[in-house]
Amino acid sequence: MSGLPSSRHRFALVLALSLLIAAGLITASELSAGKTGTETGREPAPPATDRLLAGIPQRGAALGSPTAPLTLVEYADLQCPYCGHWAQATLPVLVDRYVRSGRLRIVFNGMAFVGPDSNKGLLTALAAGRHGHLWDLVHGLYERQGAENSGWVSDGLIEEIAAGVPGLDGGRLLEERWDDRVGHELSAAAARAQQAGITQTPSFQLGPTGDTLERVDVSSLEPDGIVPQIEEALAR
Repeated sequence: MSGLPSSRHRFALVLALSLLIAAGLITASELSAGKTGTETGREPAPPATDRLLAGIPQRGAALGSPTAPLTLVEYADLQCPYCGHWAQATLPVLVDRYVRSGRLRIVFNGMAFVGPDSNKGLLTALAAGRHGHLWDLVHGLYERQGAENSGWVSDGLIEEIAAGVPGLDGGRLLEERWDDRVGHELSAAAARAQQAGITQTPSFQLGPTGDTLERVDVSSLEPDGIVPQIEEALAR
């Protein structure tokens, strides 16, 4: 990505930030241990994924209205720490500002080049997409992203994420992800990435829905790295 540090330096930076954030979360959870929503007089908050995606149509790998004038394609690997950062820092802004208003749809084109957990996670997400919940699985995995190829994409984790998504059966996903049709979808996603010349994640294409999409070079993984391009495209 132009304007960004080298891949090795970016990885080290994001990994360090992730460790600091994780340490902060552990401390916070220890301080609040034993205090349930009932004990504090408040109902437990719904999972962040529910709040982010609630009420937004999902069809296959697409999030948002099929009649949105603009489409953004995200090429991502579920083990990529930069993709995880983008999902936490920028996706919520785009959803609230553009997807909910029907001005933008986002398509997830998964890739699985980091290793076995990438492949397993992507197959499971594609299986969830057949039930209209790919984005729930994808965002749930990013929220719980573990160490690269450590086996973190476990059956237990998939069932945990699915349990928080109404209408999604975790046990069924564990079976369906090995279906030949899901395997064909994974191959098709890889072919689209190759045709687009994608060599790193995350990468993006943007353009009018149903028309030719162009590569977008982002200056950062924060919202200001892509919002100006979206605004410019909407103004055309």
